[in-house]
Amino acid sequence: MDNSNNKKKDIELASKIFSEYGGFIYSIIHLKVQNEELANDICQDFFLSLVHKPIPPEVENIKGFLYRAIINDITDAHRRVERYKNHIQKYGQKMKSSINKTRSENAFKEKEEIIKMLEIIHEQLPSSCSQAIMLRYGDNLSIKEVAKKMNVKSSSVSRYLSTGVKKIRQLLTRK
Repeated sequence: MDNSNNKKKDIELASKIFSEYGGFIYSIIHLKVQNEELANDICQDFFLSLVHKPIPPEVENIKGFLYRAIINDITDAHRRVERYKNHIQKYGQKMKSSINKTRSENAFKEKEEIIKMLEIIHEQLPSSCSQAIMLRYGDNLSIKEVAKKMNVKSSSVSRYLSTGVKKIRQLLTRK
């Protein structure tokens, strides 16, 4: 019960300091921080620090004590923000490195698989089917664009693609 009475006393003392010196406290914080939202956060933190560690009774120059305590709290807040930024930056770099490493490994594997698939297509399919599949899926062209490049009708390209894909499926199910 005694501890709870001490906390109430500390809260009342911090409230009294803020009633008397609140304008001074806020102006110093706002002057040093120059960001209203951050100034409000630091002001609240400063009130809590006064509750946690009240002004010693032997202090004669309260404004001087408050000024030094405010500067210390602002410095601590700045250091916390910087540590947090550095932590986030390191995490971002680690994630970027991890993602890039995975991408390059996957890209290499994918490229090898694509090369193997293209070899199979060239070896196993008639040239018209092979060419149609390469243009359509390798170069990502539309059926109309493939037909134009091959100098055939769109319906022929569709037939080449259908026949080629069917043969590829048969080859894959055999292996």
